[in-house]
Amino acid sequence: MVNPLLELKKAGQSVWLDFIRRDLMTGGELQRLINQDGLAGVTANPAIFEKAISHGSEYDGTIARLAGRSTKEIYEAIAFEDVGM
Repeated sequence: MVNPLLELKKAGQSVWLDFIRRDLMTGGELQRLINQDGLAGVTANPAIFEKAISHGSEYDGTIARLAGRSTKEIYEAIAFEDVGM
């Protein structure tokens, strides 16, 4: 079966994922997409992080750990942690 993402890569196109989730990175799915499907990378911006943080519970522990800090400090801590993975 032909992998359409690899076909795009062969044609000189770079495919980027336009969302982020912590479990995507920690569960190995992102690495699989890179290794097997030729994914070039992931975009990250405040809107993408807002969506990831506000949907689901995977950031609840980090937010609880940072309780007492400003919203900006919590956001930056989460963003830096995820981008550094």
